[in-house]
Amino acid sequence: MATTVSADPETPEAVAAALREARYLADDSTALIAFLAQRLGKPILVEGPAGVGKTELAKALSRATGRELVRLQCYEGLDEAKALYEWNYRKQLLQIQAVASTAGEGDKQAVDMGEIFTEDFLLERPLMRAIANPEPVVLLIDEIDKTDQEFEAMLLELLSDFQISIPEMGRIEAKTHPIVLLTSNNSRELTEALKRRCLYLWLDYPDSEREIEIIRLHAPEIDQALAARLVEIVDMIRDLDLKKPPSIAESIDWARTLILLGADDIDGKIFRESLSIIIKHRTDLDLVAERIGPRLGRSDKSEGNPGRQGK
Repeated sequence: MATTVSADPETPEAVAAALREARYLADDSTALIAFLAQRLGKPILVEGPAGVGKTELAKALSRATGRELVRLQCYEGLDEAKALYEWNYRKQLLQIQAVASTAGEGDKQAVDMGEIFTEDFLLERPLMRAIANPEPVVLLIDEIDKTDQEFEAMLLELLSDFQISIPEMGRIEAKTHPIVLLTSNNSRELTEALKRRCLYLWLDYPDSEREIEIIRLHAPEIDQALAARLVEIVDMIRDLDLKKPPSIAESIDWARTLILLGADDIDGKIFRESLSIIIKHRTDLDLVAERIGPRLGRSDKSEGNPGRQGK
């Protein structure tokens, strides 16, 4: 039976064990911050390079706690209407027309505006859904650094008091306390006001030993030696100046690919054939093939590098 994180986990170790059951290997600092977030009721701001497991942490907490995951994917230009709520103007207009059509000639009856600004006419967006949900949820505000400071300011009331103010209806308070994670790829500096309201967690690429463990957790069929060789090569690739270094998820995909190919080692041929699993830009393909390929053996040189395939 899977371990779950209770509403008030007793120790960081209990959180780490539950996350592992949810297929997420948390280091000591991650387990501690996840523990404190639940006990102190504070949001977590998770920063780090793309692909190190920030979003996956929220998903794993959702699985470990048995809570629904409510996700707000941030983007440039995201506004309150798409994040919080908006009024169903079409439904409101139909209500106004219906009231007007039932009024007799000369009847000065007017629509009570309070009647069309109720929950029946409200379209919940992710932040509102997380606050108004009768069941506890995990709220993921993903890539908050893609928004602007005005959007951050709008979040402050929610992150401080877990409530939302709607001018036409008043204040809506959380029925249950959500676990909130905000992720950032550190593409811009977030405001101090936002950071003050959050516990802070920096996630980086794991060391080789932990990445091998992560890979074998998700691809248990892979041999220990092959997983170690894979991680060694991925480390070399990440040291290059790339547009997009391989993420942990791509390391796992590569491991699964090697299993399907029946590979027991990564030589030059296997490397070239499967390189596009971990490298997703043409210029990166050429650079990695040029810098890393020669270190892995020169078998089947006539096949060329993957950046030239199809030419």
